[in-house]
Amino acid sequence: MDTEERRIEASGAEATGPARVPRQQLWVEEPALRRRMPDPVRTAAVRAVLIMSLTIIQAMVAFLCTLTGSWLAFPMVLSGVGSTVVATWSVLDVWVTRQVWNQRNGVVSVPSSTARRMRRERRRARRTARAQTRKATRIRRRGAGGLSRA
Repeated sequence: MDTEERRIEASGAEATGPARVPRQQLWVEEPALRRRMPDPVRTAAVRAVLIMSLTIIQAMVAFLCTLTGSWLAFPMVLSGVGSTVVATWSVLDVWVTRQVWNQRNGVVSVPSSTARRMRRERRRARRTARAQTRKATRIRRRGAGGLSRA
């Protein structure tokens, strides 16, 4: 084989030269499906994840110290119990921060066009029903006051 044939085989092209297949991109960016978390909620979540990971590491060290019979086992177990309480508190902090943020800033909701159309129809039906009841009560009032009271 000469160098020309090797080059053609290496490139994967035939001597006739079929059309080259375009390579796919390595990274394809897609739009996010969910909105980004608010900053206070995100910081509380990061804090909770860090505290929980440290608690898990501490529990593992306490377990290994207990297996080896080290003097450090008892203090590690006690501090593990305390850090479990702190980790639970941090998870509750994420939940409370999220609720407070939603109450203060409101939930951003974008209803779909079908939901908006259905709401408009319901509103229109309520208005016409109210107008009909008002009209019916006005007619009765006029008719009731027209008779003589003699």
